Amino acid sequence: MNNEKFPSLFSEGELSNIKLENRVGLAPMTRTSATESGLATEDMAQYYANFARGGFGLILTEGTYTDELYSQGYWNQPGIATKEQAEAWKPVVEAVHQEGAKIISQLMHAGALSQGNRFNEQTAGPSAVKPKGEQLGFYGGQGEFQTPQEMTQADIDDVIAGFVTAAKNAKEVGFDGVEIHGANGYVLDQFLTDYTNQRDDEYGGSVENRLRLALQVTEAVRHAVGSDFPVGIRISQAKVNDADHKWANGEAEAEAIFSRLQETGVDYIHIAEPDAASPAFGNEGPTLVELAKRHGKTFVIANGSIGTGEAAEAVLGDEKADLVTIGKAALANQDWAKRVAEGQKLEAFDFQKMLLPKATLKPFEYQPLTKKS
Repeated sequence: MNNEKFPSLFSEGELSNIKLENRVGLAPMTRTSATESGLATEDMAQYYANFARGGFGLILTEGTYTDELYSQGYWNQPGIATKEQAEAWKPVVEAVHQEGAKIISQLMHAGALSQGNRFNEQTAGPSAVKPKGEQLGFYGGQGEFQTPQEMTQADIDDVIAGFVTAAKNAKEVGFDGVEIHGANGYVLDQFLTDYTNQRDDEYGGSVENRLRLALQVTEAVRHAVGSDFPVGIRISQAKVNDADHKWANGEAEAEAIFSRLQETGVDYIHIAEPDAASPAFGNEGPTLVELAKRHGKTFVIANGSIGTGEAAEAVLGDEKADLVTIGKAALANQDWAKRVAEGQKLEAFDFQKMLLPKATLKPFEYQPLTKKS
């Protein structure tokens, strides 16, 4: 796909050993459309294949829980903690590959933000600190979050082991890589965040200590899947329950975080901000995307208020992102990439429309792969 108006957006790219047709990715978005037992469905295969057919070069799955302990965040969230769950993802992976795109599994542990876990009614996090705000109603939650129990060292070891098992499962069923969810207020971000992490051990206090679990998970996953399987991590300041949060030490904290992540050998850093083009701290200065590029020295993906081709093109380039992920605009336009490339009008995002039966949102008809005789 080529377009003179958006030369960066529609140029070919390379993420580790993944060759990309363009710089357009589908953002990971919770859909709660799996079975009660966390199995991916045929509808999910069609859903993801639609975006691939619509021109998205890279598909990032919704957050997928990693263990049968404390990781599940929502009812009907897909998992990849078991072989059965992993096998259920195969038709999804095949459907996306059939349409010519690449697909990465996002691995997520909800921690204290869990509002639907069939394995544990009690939540767990770095400290017994009740999360801000209320549970997400559009994902089936209601009322305040409960106060989590503080994770023991054994619990922390289980978190790491869960990410490792999930990553190995993803590799075995054909995913093109994995993304460790370290953003948006979920467990790795809870450890990183000063006010949710009140620990006085090696996981609390300094930014180096608060980042420790994310580094251990990343290093363990890298060791488990090998150097030839792409491993990325998603990082944000904002959270699903605290959109305005900023790192207390500003650019100094950003430098520490991104430089240490780079040392673990991550293949990319995925930045999720309310607005990817806005200064990270204050009214001026570099964006968090630019800081990730500067200090992480790796492939950087940008996400946040990127709804048009112009917005996407603006965050790509020198000292900026290598790829953008589209969220709300993609839900409104499953063929966003093709529309932008061809200069077609984009439909506006309508939240109420997104709540309609999923079949009404599918402009393409995916045909499941048939076995060769």
